[in-house]
Amino acid sequence: MNIRSFCDDVLADRDCVALAALIRNGEINSHEVVEAAIKRAQAVNPMLNAISVEDFANSLASAAKHEVKSHASIFSGLPTFIKDNEQVRGLPTRLGSRATSDAFATQSSKFIEEYLALGLINLGKTTMPEFGLTATTESLLHGATRNPWNSDYICGGSSGGAAALVAAGVVPIAHGNDGGGSIRIPAACCGLIGMKPTRGRLTALQGTETLPINLVQQGVLTRSVRDTAAFFAAAERVYRNPSLPGIGDVTRPGKRRLHIGFFTEYPSRQSVHPENRDVTVKAAQLCASMGHRVEEVPTPIPASLEDDFKFYWEMIAFSMHHFSKATLGYSLDKAQLEPFTRGLSRLFFKRFYKLPYAIRRLKAAARALTATYERYDVIISPVHGHPTPKIGELSSYIDAESSLRKLSDFAPFTQEQNVTGAPAISLPMGSCSNGLPLGVQFATGFGQDQGLLALALEIEEAVTWSRIA
Repeated sequence: MNIRSFCDDVLADRDCVALAALIRNGEINSHEVVEAAIKRAQAVNPMLNAISVEDFANSLASAAKHEVKSHASIFSGLPTFIKDNEQVRGLPTRLGSRATSDAFATQSSKFIEEYLALGLINLGKTTMPEFGLTATTESLLHGATRNPWNSDYICGGSSGGAAALVAAGVVPIAHGNDGGGSIRIPAACCGLIGMKPTRGRLTALQGTETLPINLVQQGVLTRSVRDTAAFFAAAERVYRNPSLPGIGDVTRPGKRRLHIGFFTEYPSRQSVHPENRDVTVKAAQLCASMGHRVEEVPTPIPASLEDDFKFYWEMIAFSMHHFSKATLGYSLDKAQLEPFTRGLSRLFFKRFYKLPYAIRRLKAAARALTATYERYDVIISPVHGHPTPKIGELSSYIDAESSLRKLSDFAPFTQEQNVTGAPAISLPMGSCSNGLPLGVQFATGFGQDQGLLALALEIEEAVTWSRIA
């Protein structure tokens, strides 16, 4: 069964750019848009299970006070949701975990202040797996969040609640963040646009700046490339990292033809599923038909990266398990932690002394991957190793080692951009035999977000993205 909220209201199936034009022209107003989004949320969330906490009354009050200003961002007055690993004043931050505090935040994080400075109106917070440690949004705190295309299947993770709400048509844009594919994986599951920008492009998730390698970057999930491009242009006017090339307003495809490489296999895994491989090859062929120079390349991912990345992920779980006071400001209720988190923590403790060597290899892998982008403008690969699984197949309730193996088979292609810090985007380039979307990843060099968005816009002009029937 699919779960969709698209209907003949002011939202219709419009993206942010289209809605903003109607608001500017006075044809609709923010209160109508926010009210429609709330009605949609109330209609479908009992089936989706994508909202961790609602803030509908405050969002309606904010929308009622909204004024159209000529200098405002195009997102001004539009509804959104925020992933539940960011502090939002007046709401709890549960991080998908029963072990966390349900106390209300007294202030918003720096990034959320910047995000809401675009004029976006927050309707609440979205579900995520415990601490964002896995690629499926199933937690003991909230249960399973379902894929709007087919409710028997996962919506991906860890920004799964955000993806489900955008794909189902509740809001046109939602916040997510990506520490190993957590924007791109759910985007591919749900037929959305999901971009992980260059490290430092947006203000970091609180507490991640002190990590030996900061894997996590902020971003959004949308239903159109033009909305994603518009978001990064608007965000850059609020916060601009002077050490990175600017993105600016990317509103049309680039004229320069690119040198593009593509690959479809992962060095340490069994063969990629034929449907994921074929949609990647077709994406490469599309780029060639548009005049880009495209060639198949050997898999550029170092064989050591998978195990070292998992080890680093185990270290994060260990830190949450044993040092939450330093990272969160209070001690977790350890008895309420999920088996997967405790299992990762135990795996790390068995070999903690090897961490410096793993970090050294990850940094060496980042340098090797960076060198690839000195030869190619863009690299195309699958997002997933096989089609989206059903709920329960990647469950974090099973033992950690089994769960890690399944996760590695499902999503092996997204981690390298978190290690390098370079940008990558998932585009919904096709569908598999069961009707669920298939995403393809387009990645580029550090700081080259503008060129990546220009290519994505060119592809969007050539392809009609599928919508939930």
